[in-house]
Amino acid sequence: MSLTQPKSPPPSRHDARSGRIGYAAAFGMVLASTAVAELLNRLLQTNRLSPVFLAAVLITAVTFGSGPAYFAALLAFGIYNFYLVEPRFTLGEFTAEDILLLTIFLAVAMLTGRLAGRVRDQAASAQARARTTQALFEASREFSGLNEEEFIRSGLLKHVSEVAGAPAALWRDGACRTSPEGAAVPSAVREALAGATAAGSIAGWRVRPLMVDQPELGNLAWRETGARTRGEDPLVDVLVDVGAAAIIRARLGAAEAEVRAMAETERLRNALLSSISHDLRTPLASILASVSSLREFGDRFEPAVTEDLLSTIQEEAERLNQFVANLLHMTRLEGGGLGVTAVRTDVREVAGRVVDRLRRRVGRRSLIIAQDRLDVRADPILLEQALGNVVENAIRFTPDGSTIELDWRRDGERVLLEIADDGPGVPPEDLCRIFEKFYRSPALSANLQGTGLGLSIVRGLMESMDGGAEARAREGGGLIVSLHLPAGDET
Repeated sequence: MSLTQPKSPPPSRHDARSGRIGYAAAFGMVLASTAVAELLNRLLQTNRLSPVFLAAVLITAVTFGSGPAYFAALLAFGIYNFYLVEPRFTLGEFTAEDILLLTIFLAVAMLTGRLAGRVRDQAASAQARARTTQALFEASREFSGLNEEEFIRSGLLKHVSEVAGAPAALWRDGACRTSPEGAAVPSAVREALAGATAAGSIAGWRVRPLMVDQPELGNLAWRETGARTRGEDPLVDVLVDVGAAAIIRARLGAAEAEVRAMAETERLRNALLSSISHDLRTPLASILASVSSLREFGDRFEPAVTEDLLSTIQEEAERLNQFVANLLHMTRLEGGGLGVTAVRTDVREVAGRVVDRLRRRVGRRSLIIAQDRLDVRADPILLEQALGNVVENAIRFTPDGSTIELDWRRDGERVLLEIADDGPGVPPEDLCRIFEKFYRSPALSANLQGTGLGLSIVRGLMESMDGGAEARAREGGGLIVSLHLPAGDET
């Protein structure tokens, strides 16, 4: 379906009704000025009352515009001539002075009406343009804060309808939406919306694509009305272009977010593979070396040496098991498949199992734990996993001769567990990141083992039990990791 080029819209019923009111008001103003002139003529005994009629013309021009003002000027000229110019109540027998007076009156009346009407029309146009510009500004500000394409389309449709002062329709993917909702759209306009590739007018509606070089963005139409002043339609077009640009920006933002997500996924995958390949190689090498030694020289070793090699195999196998457990926990945490059974649990009992499991890895470090019984509401297996990860992290990053302390206390309706060490600690700028996956502080030795998952799993496990995990620097050096959980007697 072909579209005609945009042109000035025909006068609407509202415009015609407003015009009739203006001319009727002009007639009334002239009649009122005639009554005032008659009163002044009787009081002052003078017929030089043209300013009274000029005032009526001026008021009409300012209030209703140029057209009614011209009508008022001609009507005032006739009445002034017929009613006040001597001889009164006649249109003939003019003197040269009368002709000059009437000519000057008519010229002044017409000029006054034209100037005042133009001022009034320009003021109305400026007000309409200001309203349209304000709407354009508000729409631009609204679009700048939106990232969802559909929200932008809905907002654009609403703003176009408000600025145009008429119903608007948006065609996208075979569906037509209107503002206000349910507004009638002629079938010819719907057909034009479904296939429009260029701006145009049809059936009293303005139809145009959201952007010429992006036809898949959709097409927009709004009903043309004569109530809009000249110059408003270009601003509506600007509003449409702003909305189209916002949609493209949202698409680019979504594409950028997708690229970033893919890059982050690739980075995490590479970090995981690199970390696992490094961290699994060391315990596997220890296991293989111990097994090879036992197979070849087992009958020649002293019992203590044999026991030490077997302990090494067990310890390194447990480390491998811990790596695998961490990976499984991370997968379940991210997938939402971690099962939590929260029951009343004795912190002292859980801490004892952790210490027993890690005793061989403590080495020449001092591991001090509190002895007070204190119950929390938690899953004992997950709590042991989380607490073990924190203690193992402290062992890994503190040298021999360091002290690691496990303490707990009641804090209102919560229980606070603190694991403190006097090792090198963590730089202040890294404290907020040590719970991130695969994060390793650059200030720490790159030769230390670990997947970088331990503390991130700790936080995930604690949050799954309605708890949390934080870290802070210890006075005098070292690190304190705090775990908090609901108290065991909490209802």
